[in-house]
Amino acid sequence: MKLSLKNQRRLASKVLKVGKSRVHIDPERLEDVEGVITREEIRKLVHESVIMAAPETGVSRGRARVGAEKRRTGRRRGVGSRGGKASARQPPKQAWETRIRSIRRHLRTLRERRTIQKAAYRRLYLLAKGGTFPDRSHVDQYIEAHRLSRRR
Repeated sequence: MKLSLKNQRRLASKVLKVGKSRVHIDPERLEDVEGVITREEIRKLVHESVIMAAPETGVSRGRARVGAEKRRTGRRRGVGSRGGKASARQPPKQAWETRIRSIRRHLRTLRERRTIQKAAYRRLYLLAKGGTFPDRSHVDQYIEAHRLSRRR
């Protein structure tokens, strides 16, 4: 016959200050718990470790860690996974800084290698500052189109 320990479980939950589902009763000593009707008796059983509070269960971070690792390697970043505008994912100022630094570095390299003259460098630098070039390849296209590279 199955013992009903509903009342004892309720009292134990109050004594232990946990929910009823977290009250653990030792299955070996069920008959000891059956006759208990007062809080004092419950406290005694808690002291004897017949009744215990089960540990809190949390939400596992395992799946989150796996997803984060995949994102670090470049997966799960496609158009369908994005929420928010591009400007929300990377602030426009940060995007500009990355772009202008790349272009200026490229211009410096071209000047140092003597691919372009100082005057052309200065002109291209100011055009870049004005936002003419979306990226480095457009700088090269502009140099090609306007014949700014030195003839060998």
